[in-house]
Amino acid sequence: MRARHQARIVALQALYEIDCSGHLPGVVLEQRIAANRLSQSTNDFCRHLVRGVLAHQETLDTFIHQHAPEWPLKQMAYIDRNILRMAIFEFAIDGQTPVKVAINEAVELAKTFGSDSAPRFINGVLGTLVDYKQNIAQAAIADQETLSKE
Repeated sequence: MRARHQARIVALQALYEIDCSGHLPGVVLEQRIAANRLSQSTNDFCRHLVRGVLAHQETLDTFIHQHAPEWPLKQMAYIDRNILRMAIFEFAIDGQTPVKVAINEAVELAKTFGSDSAPRFINGVLGTLVDYKQNIAQAAIADQETLSKE
């Protein structure tokens, strides 16, 4: 299995547990990494994804809510909202992953871990949010600047 895909799986598992259980993020992340035998670079990418999603969760959730209003975040499946958060972080905030790759990976994760309707839902929301890539990036920067001033 490709290393980055495996890192996304482990990151999704960690984000899911953090989201639904409220366990400490650092502990959950290190437990998930320890449970998988991954290379150092794969572990680093996994950590980068989880930390990035958690650092920008408010911004990510705002854009998800605005562009999927028929599915309130609190009612959305934990797995779906974390797949969305991770993909949006990758293509809009981090910017190191091409949009098509981020969306394809998200759809594949939805096929593996989500419900039957999850891949279509994930693809639709992400397809809409691609048009707002710059807005998401700018909002994330503004949020980080605000946090650093506090």
